[in-house]
Amino acid sequence: MSDEIIYGKNSVTEALISENREINKIIISKSIHCDNKLNKIKELAREKGIVFQFAGREKFQPYDEFNHQGVIAFVAPIEYMELEDFLEKPHQNSSVVILDGVEDVHNLGAIIRTCVCAGVEAVIIPSRRNVQVNSVVEKISAGAVNHIPIIKVNSLVNAVQKMKESDWWIIATDASAKDNYFDVDYNNMNFAIIMGAEHAGVSKSLLKASDYVVKIPMLKDFNSLNVSNALSAIIFETVRQKLKK
Repeated sequence: MSDEIIYGKNSVTEALISENREINKIIISKSIHCDNKLNKIKELAREKGIVFQFAGREKFQPYDEFNHQGVIAFVAPIEYMELEDFLEKPHQNSSVVILDGVEDVHNLGAIIRTCVCAGVEAVIIPSRRNVQVNSVVEKISAGAVNHIPIIKVNSLVNAVQKMKESDWWIIATDASAKDNYFDVDYNNMNFAIIMGAEHAGVSKSLLKASDYVVKIPMLKDFNSLNVSNALSAIIFETVRQKLKK
């Protein structure tokens, strides 16, 4: 497999710390100021025996479209986890986020970062009609993609069915739902929250397969929340309930 890149000081640092990515080489711009973050990258690379080298402007020109901050790591592609392997592990009051048609890399990166902060145990994405994890997503997530399993499946409907057979409860979001997201008791069960894209929402087949369908109530008649913001509201309600318990 060909190398991919991770860029930016935070993303490269998190990849070095997590040990979930095979880093082949790191290049550092000769012209950037050496700060604590850069020293940390060099220290971690030395500890792990990873080659890093200082490079001139010409080495970074192919990546000018990225906000690389003068640091780029060449890595093996991210390894997705199999759903079956995830379900075989023991889970207790665990949460998963399922994304149905999220097409914006910034939304995916922000969602993954939120999931790690909130203790979500995996993010499930479909192999088609959904943005995949790439270097931009990794940068937006501040390296959080290295701290949570990402599961890619061919069919979300089949994935949901397998989860239900393994005693997971499925909670879909829909703007026209009757129940509010904070009316669900998220304790004492393993659950998955399905988030859809802004323009289309969660598909009808997934809504039908869900145990709960919930909404975020709006006080003004305006466009719905950005999907990453909506997920934050819901997932931290589940955290609040766990802490309260």
